[in-house]
Amino acid sequence: ELQLEESGGGSVQAGGSLRLSCAISGSNYSPYCMAWFRQFPGNERREGVAGIYGDGASTYYADSVKGRFTISQDSAERALNLQMDSLQTTDTATYYCAAAHLDVYCSTGFPLGMNYWGKGALVTISS
Repeated sequence: ELQLEESGGGSVQAGGSLRLSCAISGSNYSPYCMAWFRQFPGNERREGVAGIYGDGASTYYADSVKGRFTISQDSAERALNLQMDSLQTTDTATYYCAAAHLDVYCSTGFPLGMNYWGKGALVTISS
């Protein structure tokens, strides 16, 4: 069972940067991949933002964040990061860290296949 906890959320102006981190704890003997999702205010659906899989060799990005967000994983520290640059007001959302036992879910941004979730971190971008 893995436990995930996000940190680093907050408020910045458009054009600014934020770095989200996800601390990974607990015991798990199955391989897993990691991803970030977000949920917009008033919307029940979560959308994939970025994923890292293939033992960290491959990454996935949603078209809306390509070139602006960077996902990285520190296996030794058991942490997942999301560097968010050139933030836009449309990036305002609650961001979730998630893990899955199958790479396909981290490579496509499909939330239903994720096995573990953090509680989320609110990111607010003002104009």
